[in-house]
Amino acid sequence: MGFKLGRERGLQASNGEVKSKLRFKREEPSIPGTPIIRVPLEEGVLGEANMDGSIYISDQLIPGGEEETQVIVHEMRHATDIKLGKLKYSDNDVEYDGIIYPRQTIDGADMILYNGEWVEAGGTEFPWENDANNGNH
Repeated sequence: MGFKLGRERGLQASNGEVKSKLRFKREEPSIPGTPIIRVPLEEGVLGEANMDGSIYISDQLIPGGEEETQVIVHEMRHATDIKLGKLKYSDNDVEYDGIIYPRQTIDGADMILYNGEWVEAGGTEFPWENDANNGNH
């Protein structure tokens, strides 16, 4: 018994008039397998890569703007590291390249223990941020 694929629809035309068109939504950025969701984020936060594979971007970014593109590229690097198992995080710690960095809220700020000092999350000195900023994998 043979295997039969479904009928391909593609473009449908009659008497030179296109009846159906292939459409792609361009209102929101999209990366296959990685939902990008525009949400209100706390002040100073432009994007977040989530453990569920989604990316949040700030609703304050100009859609299609250069800054939005930079934020998506940066967060996509984090999302890739998460999917590869290189980066994991929870409310209690961040694990990167097999090293666990404790995390806690101190005076209302999200802090991570790095090189013996508590540093506010999102700082560029963290190795996962450095790699995402420089594109190293």
